[in-house]
Amino acid sequence: MNIKFRLTLLSFLQFFVWGAWLITIATYFFGNNMGTGVQFGAIFSTLAFSSIFMPALTGIIADKWMNAEKLYGLLHILYGAVLFYVPQVKDADTLYYVIFAAMICYMPTISLSNSIAYTILKREGYDVVKVFPPIRVWGTIGFIAAMWITNLTGSKANSNQFIIAAVAAIALGIFSFTLPKCPPQKSIAKDASLIEQLGLSAFKLFANYKMALFFIFSMFLGAALQLTNMYGDTFLDDFKNVPEYAHSFVVKYSTIIMSISQISETLFILAIPFFLKKFGIKNVMIISMLAWVLRFGLFSFGNPADGLWMIVLSCIVYGMAFDFFNISGSLFVETTTDASIRSSAQGLFMMMTNGIGAFIGSWVSGYLIDKYFMLSNGTKDWHNIWLAFAGYALVIAVLFMVMFKHKHDPNAIGSVHPEPVLPTE
Repeated sequence: MNIKFRLTLLSFLQFFVWGAWLITIATYFFGNNMGTGVQFGAIFSTLAFSSIFMPALTGIIADKWMNAEKLYGLLHILYGAVLFYVPQVKDADTLYYVIFAAMICYMPTISLSNSIAYTILKREGYDVVKVFPPIRVWGTIGFIAAMWITNLTGSKANSNQFIIAAVAAIALGIFSFTLPKCPPQKSIAKDASLIEQLGLSAFKLFANYKMALFFIFSMFLGAALQLTNMYGDTFLDDFKNVPEYAHSFVVKYSTIIMSISQISETLFILAIPFFLKKFGIKNVMIISMLAWVLRFGLFSFGNPADGLWMIVLSCIVYGMAFDFFNISGSLFVETTTDASIRSSAQGLFMMMTNGIGAFIGSWVSGYLIDKYFMLSNGTKDWHNIWLAFAGYALVIAVLFMVMFKHKHDPNAIGSVHPEPVLPTE
């Protein structure tokens, strides 16, 4: 079987098993009266908390001790097994621990899937900057397919969404064992330092000013992404509380409307090589941050009637906001770090975006909404919530524009950086 096709299938299933429930878990949780908003915030934050330590840990294991494809397969099988248990859970406290266990297994597989694809493609002589984005775009298609299946099968408010994800996850785990071997990059020298033996050299990248800034702003953008995942579908579904919108297409098919965001991703992923070559990593990342401003601002003024175009445009802009940072950022890490720490560095990037950043986004947004954006009738003031998020993204964009110094070289590898960054001794 063609290796690019196999990696495409891997990418498709990687995000299918997440998309089946990620956007609709809030609808499931509140629709079944499982607990309060604070409890849901805690449950959703398990995605972030597990990303703080698991991607870096599994990256270290893949760099030093275990084949990446075997570790990846094992994690997906465990993830599927945990999801099968979710329908048995009837209270928020138990659901917290079950979802936390699932996220411990799933979150590190995102960076591992990137590392596996990069390793195999480079070994086969492919240019990863050109070949990887068209493969990765199928991950977004998988996410879309899962969202549509969940919505169209009437599963967005029941536990079937977790069963759909579980079956696919176990199938992916088994499939991954058939992939070409991705052995550890480097054996541990007898005279290696404790940091080297533990595979923590990637953390020394923080000693490099440019890399440190990159990871810090990754954290801030990770918080912005979490806001969309937490509140997007719930925001659209809440229009059912407004009589004139209660039976609108937007309310009935909120998950499908949200999937426009992922459809947009498929187009912008394919545009990444051009934009990196033309504008360079700094400008691409600034474009991403400004796109987040538009994403939130358009949601603030949109509605299912005369403001529907703003909701749709917000979903389209999301593709640029997400891809231009997450995918370009992954390529930036791949082309600017030494091979001996590459899996660890990808895990570190994942930790900063979907870990610390998402954790901050979950807790701070939940606190601010409860304290400042709840109306007297118990509903959320979505207009001002999204305006506040837009202001946050604008501040981050301006700070990054001023602080991150990078000279674009169109002839550099991947148009990102000419030389890999070695861990500082």
